[in-house]
Amino acid sequence: MYFTHAITRLPADTVASGLTTANAGAPDAELTRAQFRDYVDILLSLGLTVTTLPAEPDYPDAHFVEDTAVLMPELAVITNPGAPSRRGEVDSIAPVISRFRHTVWMGEGAHMDGGDVLMVDKRFFIGLTSRTNEAGIREFATEVEKFGYTVSAVEVGAGLHLKSIVNYVGRNTLILSEDSVDNPVFKGFNQIVLNPEEEYAGNTLWINDTLITPTGYPDTLKKLKTLGLPIIETDTSEIRKMDGGLTCMSLRF
Repeated sequence: MYFTHAITRLPADTVASGLTTANAGAPDAELTRAQFRDYVDILLSLGLTVTTLPAEPDYPDAHFVEDTAVLMPELAVITNPGAPSRRGEVDSIAPVISRFRHTVWMGEGAHMDGGDVLMVDKRFFIGLTSRTNEAGIREFATEVEKFGYTVSAVEVGAGLHLKSIVNYVGRNTLILSEDSVDNPVFKGFNQIVLNPEEEYAGNTLWINDTLITPTGYPDTLKKLKTLGLPIIETDTSEIRKMDGGLTCMSLRF
């Protein structure tokens, strides 16, 4: 898939009030924005047009826009995020998405975070987590199977989202945690297995045959280099403090 556009949102001054399980201290709002701007610059350098929405101080997690929608060539599914404090985020981003895609909305009892949704060609792998429930997966499948997509649910025992521990990095290859290696749903893919001490680096982003990976994970970097793809490292220290990663901060299409 070749990406031409991304939607992002500027982190708010209230970023430290968001949800997190990281126990890594409070993020610095200004440094968070600096790391966000570096991220946007990388997207621009890879040829994407980037739409950056204003900060939402009432929703301190709102710069993690990936959780609010899932986009594919045929349509966009506006999700119903699993955390009650985040559900209002969809109201301001849906009108923007509707400029680019026909949109459908999830129902009241169906919950899904986009961070649980991994798309590889015409296949969707969706994490069953505290943020994404079975009703959400069923409702999503009903919409996308009309266009020839398949949907596989993946139980996630550790990590906030599926893409916290599993991502597609091109060349028919997944980067994934040790706990995910033997999952039969991933049969047929080459696998780069993460050192448990570097699992955060599993949230590596593949865009237009370039890999964007967080700075500071040497074993993961060495393994990624075997793919022969260009690699860009970028600092996500403040993003990580709020359970965020590289995939979280944009909707790409």
